[in-house]
Parts: sequence; structure tokens; C-alpha cells
Amino acid sequence: MLWQSKLMEVNMSIERMIRIFAGIFVLASLALGLWVNQNFFWLTAFVGANLLQSGFTRLCPLESILKKLGVRTAGGACA
Repeated sequence: MLWQSKLMEVNMSIERMIRIFAGIFVLASLALGLWVNQNFFWLTAFVGANLLQSGFTRLCPLESILKKLGVRTAGGACA
């Protein structure tokens, strides 16, 4: 099928993977905080604080892990 071949051609850069990963963690921790235990909101705060500090220091633990796994960095203008 055409849509399956197009799906297989999607190449994700480290930057895109980090944004997706952070978004999943924020949404999951918000849902868990609402329906399971309010202490899960601390995870949301941790993810936000990590994104904030990585914006200033350019130090991101997930980026280091993904580089070691061989994920490519963005080479275009949207890096």
C-alpha cells in the first residue's frame, strides 16, 4: 500500500523525538495526576523544568541517550 510505504519513509531527528517524548510524558502525567494520584503532577513539573534548563544549558539526558543509539540529528534549517 502507498500509505504504508510513505509511513516507512518518515525519518525522525533527535529534536523531534525529544519533543514527542516530552509531550507524551506531560500528557500521561497530567492524566495520571487527575485520575490516579495528584503526586503525578510532580512528574509534569520535572519534565517542564528539564525542558527549561535544557533550553539554557543545551544539556539534555535524552539527547545523549538517543545519540548513543544512533539517531540522526536534524540537518535542515529547522534544527
